[in-house]
Amino acid sequence: MKRVIRYLVITVTIVMLLPIAAACGGGNDDSLTVESGVLIMATNAEFPPYEFWEGGAIVGIDAEIAGEIAKKLGLTLRIDDMDFGAILAAVDVGRADMAMAGLTITEDRMESVDFSTSYATGVQVIIVGPGSPITGVDDLFDIGGFDIGVQESTTGDLYTTWDLEDEDLATIHRFRRGADAVQALVSGRVDCVVIDNEPAKAFVAMNPGLVILETEFVVEDYAIAFAKGNTALRDAVDGALRELIADGTAKRIIDKYIGTG
Repeated sequence: MKRVIRYLVITVTIVMLLPIAAACGGGNDDSLTVESGVLIMATNAEFPPYEFWEGGAIVGIDAEIAGEIAKKLGLTLRIDDMDFGAILAAVDVGRADMAMAGLTITEDRMESVDFSTSYATGVQVIIVGPGSPITGVDDLFDIGGFDIGVQESTTGDLYTTWDLEDEDLATIHRFRRGADAVQALVSGRVDCVVIDNEPAKAFVAMNPGLVILETEFVVEDYAIAFAKGNTALRDAVDGALRELIADGTAKRIIDKYIGTG
């Protein structure tokens, strides 16, 4: 298999042990406080079951975990929906206090934001249509020449760009939403879609004939992102998150949407 791994998924737990203090909004100044007692979370609500719209509200794993964190810190949660590519920038410039959007801890992202402890594991998978010549990850490298659909700025975009497009093994087609990439597959404009396993399940369920291949493209860890140097807020949120992990709340929320199988 001619696979060139040029990315690094960070699989260690980031340990934060400082006392919980509901301080810091956006930016890098530890003296700031969360504005008006509202914890602002940036997300892209196109990523079921982690975040999606239902009945006029954003729900899902990330939304519920963030809500429990806000309760522990005595804050009100506000979720701002935006394009995935704008999420980390919103945190960096102070438009949001934190980002939760099925965000993977990667070496590149750690250069621009800080991360919490990882609270969930994701898997990038491949969706194909009926009769596809693609039967596994190796085919993308060994056969080559495929058109691959991804949601722009996601790790699926990054991995396929670095491993395949940069090596002239595939053409990557970037879409604003994962659902748009899947529709491109249905209409025959791309040969496959690389995306997280959980939204992949939802998309396949809505589009008979599509299947998820058994082989994984990459396994990754999800965490909450904060502006670089915003340590007071990071440590406060991370402390609350670690409590939710320790008492089983985080797992119960994840199991509610994904199940225990």
